[in-house]
Amino acid sequence: MLLVTLAVELGIGYLIIKTLIVQHVWSSFLTLLVLANLAYLIFFLRKILGDWSFFRRQPKDWLYVQWKEWGEPFLIALILATIIRTFILGPYKIPTGSMIPTFLVGDRIFVDKISYRFHPPNPGDIVVFKYPLDRKKDFVKRLAGLPGDEIEIRGGRLILNGRVMEDPPFSDHYYYNREDWDYAKKGQRIKVPADSYFVLGDNSDQSSDSRHWGFVPKKDLIGKAVFIWWPPNRIKLVK
Repeated sequence: MLLVTLAVELGIGYLIIKTLIVQHVWSSFLTLLVLANLAYLIFFLRKILGDWSFFRRQPKDWLYVQWKEWGEPFLIALILATIIRTFILGPYKIPTGSMIPTFLVGDRIFVDKISYRFHPPNPGDIVVFKYPLDRKKDFVKRLAGLPGDEIEIRGGRLILNGRVMEDPPFSDHYYYNREDWDYAKKGQRIKVPADSYFVLGDNSDQSSDSRHWGFVPKKDLIGKAVFIWWPPNRIKLVK
């Protein structure tokens, strides 16, 4: 078997060198590239032949070695990825235009799931939460009011505890009153209940948010959107 392997290796080397001579391609870069690939091929062939020989002689030991080299690291990586995605940093896809221009349809974002375990959210944070009318769905909106806050929408502006929010991010968006919704009528002042939040979409005219279905319970808050990671031309931190 070793003689066959060496014959194959020499044959491949001879063919490559002959081709280079015939075509007069002796640039240093190409030569190094060919030699590197030849070395990798020889290494790969030797490994396959060695593994096959090992498997035929000691199949149980071979399986144990494969588990230690491939199976165990893969399992550990899978467990770590699951923990990170579930409790630390999760990927989400934006399905609608309710947060335009901050998020576009199809944007993929990372959500920080751990920060709010150590401190409360702040007005202006972009949050992901369980949709109150269907907790199987996750929604993303901008947090406008904390527990105990008083909120009013007047002339397209958000009024928080009697103060017009004239600074970004709220000053960047126009918020609409909706007479057909429970929490968006003109002149209506809304007080956020304990352990709840009031959220708004940046694209107010096309957003179903707290103006429509009310408050987000604290227990349904998943995390804070922090980063757009896809598509490549949209990669950035979000505010």
